[in-house]
Amino acid sequence: MYLVKSPLLLKWFYPSLVWNKSRNEKVIYLTFDDGPIPVVTDFVLNTLKSFNCKATFFCIGDNITKHPEIFERLKQDGHAIGNHTFNHLKGWKTADKQYIENFQQCQQLTGSDLFRPPYGRIKKSQISYLKTINPELRIIMWDVLSGDFDQQLSPEKCYENVIGNAGNGSIIVFHDSLKAFDRLRVALPAALAYFVKQGYQFHTL
Repeated sequence: MYLVKSPLLLKWFYPSLVWNKSRNEKVIYLTFDDGPIPVVTDFVLNTLKSFNCKATFFCIGDNITKHPEIFERLKQDGHAIGNHTFNHLKGWKTADKQYIENFQQCQQLTGSDLFRPPYGRIKKSQISYLKTINPELRIIMWDVLSGDFDQQLSPEKCYENVIGNAGNGSIIVFHDSLKAFDRLRVALPAALAYFVKQGYQFHTL
């Protein structure tokens, strides 16, 4: 069970997290979780390049160590990099000490002031500790979830999830993962074409 549009209640409960950007500007913030990996991340980078778009990639540390050449391409292509823990840990089910150590292990590779908790699951105690040790850290959530990870979802519905819910200042989540690829490969270029036609710009976080 997941919600395509992040509810106001969650935003109220976690006010220190970033859920969207300014609603006054016709700008969309594309984000990609769980890479970098061969084939899928390369597809995303090629697609973004064809539309002259920049995005933010929340990378798993373990994948960075396995595929350093793709990680380097992310940076060379001018995209922003975020920390997504080293082993994709779910904060709600992980002791704070282990969670912070896993974050820091990934941080050694990313050196980023952006962090997205895997699954969007993080305890308030973990937020507090991260902010203490990294005062400049921005914890990035989203207001539109594409659902591309949902293998029961059609590519067309994934596309509709995005264009039907995103608007000015939206932070949209896609996944550069094998699990998401069947939907991503259809929905991403279609959504980019749609938003470009509507006059949107794409910025990094």
